[in-house]
Amino acid sequence: MLLEIAIADAYGAGFEYAPPGPDRPNDASRYVPHTRHSGKHPGDYTDDTQCSIAVAECLLAGATSALGFAAGILGAFRRDPRLGYAVGFRQVLGAATDGADLIARLRPTSDKSGAAMRAGPVGLLGSAGAVLAMAAAQARITHDSPGGTGAAQGAALMVHHRLRGLGPVAELPDYLAAQVPAVDWRRPHRRHAGPKGEEIARAALGVLLDARSLAEVLVLTVARGGDTDTVAAIAMAAAAVSPGFARDLPPALVAGLEDGPYGRSFLAALDRRLAEAFDAPAVAAGPGG
Repeated sequence: MLLEIAIADAYGAGFEYAPPGPDRPNDASRYVPHTRHSGKHPGDYTDDTQCSIAVAECLLAGATSALGFAAGILGAFRRDPRLGYAVGFRQVLGAATDGADLIARLRPTSDKSGAAMRAGPVGLLGSAGAVLAMAAAQARITHDSPGGTGAAQGAALMVHHRLRGLGPVAELPDYLAAQVPAVDWRRPHRRHAGPKGEEIARAALGVLLDARSLAEVLVLTVARGGDTDTVAAIAMAAAAVSPGFARDLPPALVAGLEDGPYGRSFLAALDRRLAEAFDAPAVAAGPGG
């Protein structure tokens, strides 16, 4: 799952608020450079993946208090600083000394997508009630608003629904609406999305309803435009554990994903740990068909 999230994040990052063109094809064949982030190489993932890694590591370690999540997010950034974070949040991460200091520096009222983008691993928990509670707990340190927290709960529940086989993907809007009524899940978003958390999460839902394969998740997300890396990462977290989606990510995207200390090999190993810890083999199934 995390490996696929990173591929989606890295692919979508090349098109974030930057539409495809003749020299930037949206065909899932390769990563493309971003038009604004000159320091980011094609195939590098962004904060969407790094924060998902942090949440996954907190779940494995049992460090699931607000302080635990804050320390995990800060620790992931400090060991591997990278582009993609909002400027203000990156400055706070750079200044904070520990998890408690990070919490003290934050104004946790955002309604944007930062909590939703990292919520995918929470969907591995065994019950919808546990998913709702944990998704809210990790969200509230930065996004303690109805839209920010509700989007995170929905993103996590998409993973939970698909992984645990709770029904066909077409039933997701009704399932989410019953669990998280603060968000209008019965209106999936199928156009340019961002930056609000609710809109991003509903855009990911729209992609899940319309795609039939992992590669199609990427192409559909980019074709609709906006905050493409975040929409792709959220949708891919659920698609990657869904038996109804063809596992057809091109080998060039798998091989082209960064493979430094926290890159492709690290992510695959972390997926194996998650699969074992949560009795979820699909999490470590890999992106190929």
